[in-house]
Amino acid sequence: MGTSLDIKIKRANKVYHAGEVLSGVVVISGKDSIQHQGVSLTVEGSVNLQLSAKSVGVFEAFYNSVKPIQIINSTIEMVKPGKFPSGKTEIPFEFPLHVKGNKVLYETYHGVFVNIQPQKGKLTPSPVDFTITPETLQNVRERALLPKFLIRGHLNSTNCVITQPLTGELLVESSEAAIRSIELQLVRVETCGCAEGYARDATEIQNIQIADGDVCRSLSVPIYMVFPRLFTCPTLETTNFKVEFEVNVVVLLHPDHLITENFPLKLCRT
Repeated sequence: MGTSLDIKIKRANKVYHAGEVLSGVVVISGKDSIQHQGVSLTVEGSVNLQLSAKSVGVFEAFYNSVKPIQIINSTIEMVKPGKFPSGKTEIPFEFPLHVKGNKVLYETYHGVFVNIQPQKGKLTPSPVDFTITPETLQNVRERALLPKFLIRGHLNSTNCVITQPLTGELLVESSEAAIRSIELQLVRVETCGCAEGYARDATEIQNIQIADGDVCRSLSVPIYMVFPRLFTCPTLETTNFKVEFEVNVVVLLHPDHLITENFPLKLCRT
């Protein structure tokens, strides 16, 4: 006797916000009738934190102090004990999405070290003008060996709506060395831990080329990056974890010079 159970959500994109009603049907199918002891449905949401492999042994207290943070938990009884007939039975359900206590229903998100199982905010534009020269670079060992260059640019805002692209422009005003490539690198920074210590890990989640070859001088190169839906979420900061984002403007010069300018981003869903 084979019996299958499936849960179908009414909303096609499966995106819900705090306070909304999650609705759908539980579908039970079988060739024969089946006796049962009742059917209940549980909705759970949690934040799970874990250290990266390189941090194991550094923060031993982490494993005892940081447990999954439960933000929503609700159970309803759908059917009392009885018997399902043969064929397909559909049982409708509705769940109001209310969080526990003063918890926040965070954006669903799966990172390398933080998993969250939606949040709105206000956005204030923060345009940034930047200039990159050998003198403005940090962490340079032999600055005198770098070729001379002058790169100017503009980001329309580092406070970004996650559903809208990061935009701006870049101009190479001068460069003694030929340019091989100009790229945009999106980096996700996950920090988690407890009072005894924190672990911070940065992961490249997207890299796009905005110019190839020795670009014309003083020619505006558009900056346009769409945030990948599966690898980004609104910027979060809580007691036990943070999820932040940065963008690097990367310029490769001949023969083998790598120039990087970093800009912290704040992502928000409006």
